[in-house]
Amino acid sequence: MISQWQHHQEPIWVYPEENAKWTQKIIQEFNIHPVMAQILVSRGFTVLEDIHHFLYAKLPNLFSPNLFRDMDKAVARIQKALARKEKILIYGDNDVDGMTAAALLTEFFREIGLEAFYYIPNTSFQKKGIFGDALTFALQAHCTLLITVDCGITAAQEIQNVVSQNIDVIVTDHHEPTSKIPHCIATLNPKLVNSTYPNREITGVGVAFKLAHAVTNFLIDHKIIPDDKINLKSYLDLVALGTISDMGSLLGENRILVRYGLQELQNTRRIGLLQLFKLCDLKAADITPMDIASKVAPRLNSLGRIADPMKGVELLLIKDKYRAATLAKQLDQYNVERQRIEREASLDIENFIKNHPKLLSDKALVLHSNKWHPGIIPIIAARLAKQYNRPALLIAIEKDLGKGSIRTIPEFPLLWILKKHQEHLVNFGGHDYACGLLIKKDNIAIFRTEFIKEANKILQDLDVISKLYLDAPVQFDDLTFDFMESLKLLEPYGNENPPPVLYTDAKQPWVPKTVGKIHLKIYLEQKDKILEGIGFNLSWKRRFLAKKDSCVRVAFTPVINTFQNKTSIQLQIRDLKLTQ
Repeated sequence: MISQWQHHQEPIWVYPEENAKWTQKIIQEFNIHPVMAQILVSRGFTVLEDIHHFLYAKLPNLFSPNLFRDMDKAVARIQKALARKEKILIYGDNDVDGMTAAALLTEFFREIGLEAFYYIPNTSFQKKGIFGDALTFALQAHCTLLITVDCGITAAQEIQNVVSQNIDVIVTDHHEPTSKIPHCIATLNPKLVNSTYPNREITGVGVAFKLAHAVTNFLIDHKIIPDDKINLKSYLDLVALGTISDMGSLLGENRILVRYGLQELQNTRRIGLLQLFKLCDLKAADITPMDIASKVAPRLNSLGRIADPMKGVELLLIKDKYRAATLAKQLDQYNVERQRIEREASLDIENFIKNHPKLLSDKALVLHSNKWHPGIIPIIAARLAKQYNRPALLIAIEKDLGKGSIRTIPEFPLLWILKKHQEHLVNFGGHDYACGLLIKKDNIAIFRTEFIKEANKILQDLDVISKLYLDAPVQFDDLTFDFMESLKLLEPYGNENPPPVLYTDAKQPWVPKTVGKIHLKIYLEQKDKILEGIGFNLSWKRRFLAKKDSCVRVAFTPVINTFQNKTSIQLQIRDLKLTQ
């Protein structure tokens, strides 16, 4: 949704640092285009080995799952469950990361011969109630082992209740732990203080995959299953889906998992996913991280936000084509409903900010209401943080309890602040840049004051001005199809590995046009070469450019555009400025 509250703040252009000697060394070592070498310099690479790993890492370069400190204990307990024919419950968070992790372990355990169930809670204010429901489910199904995925690290008390009912627990999670770690059989989390796992940024579904990998290795080594029984690669479609949806960093090991996971997704046989792609007007063979983040993830997430997230796991595991089509349609309907609820809340917030402009004199936004659905506030908080370039906390109130969602900017990590002021909170958890919290209604005012005070103290005026980071200067002569092919080495793009932003000076031979009411279409000329540019949501700039032959400096990402069987290089314009 393009919001009317979008204000037109000019970003500060941050030009790349140049190092001619180092750039030349990269060009010679890898035989790559000088613009590609400059992009790598701009992204902070200082070691040739790291560049090689970034560009060419393969599946064998994944870290051993046994580097998780408690992995041996987790594997031993699962082997015991297999020997005793125990029943297992997989308990997952209600977002796409949790759904994919739950689907992965459920499918894996069933494949090795265990009876596995899954349970995903609805959005709720009462965390204890959620674990209570899972415990009831586990007792009714006679499960003697519960494995959490993408959650559990902050639920020490609730897990104690499960253990007291003679159900063993293994926690797999990737969120930041609080001071009290759950007392259970094993805790797999790369963010534990004593963690020996090298990839701190692995997501919930990534940790679940590592558990499946370790169990597979054990079963093959001990000749319990033949070495061709499990195809671990076939689970990477779920790993890619969960990692991209959870905004996992696409650097290091995550990058390998997602790169190969995308290949699995492009050839997926999961009929539920294929039905969902069809509804999103996507072809599996061409699926990109952007398609997943903008079209697939919101539909699956809508279940966790306003409906029943159990259906998300069902869709990922389903074998019945007709049921898959019905479920995919339901997801689409839930997503439409989610968008409607979100629009109402967005409008409410937009009006409030418009009527209280002084809010923006603080370096953080903190808003609360009893009119907002708790499921949609993370989406709006993320949009606010991006739009106003400052931390945004939204709290949905129900009775005397508030459920909050915070999104922030790199200059203002969250967890230490939440820990510092935790006496005002019932509970909190998440990452440094995306957190959730529970708070008593009576404590909102004091917490709001403290949170804003911290932001005003830490953040400078420059921090809350939007920035556009440029990777490399370029000439139109460089933009060939061969160059575009070489740029693919930088993919997959996503969090912490965005598409490159290049810049150049050019002339506009004709007056630009507005297309689709809010987008800008412009033609740019440099040394007799003319390229078309499209600036999404930039039509407001047209009035500054409405003069032919004006000279502009343009920041853009080059893309291949195919229209009516004609393929050309197009510029996706991020920003542009008059230079005369």
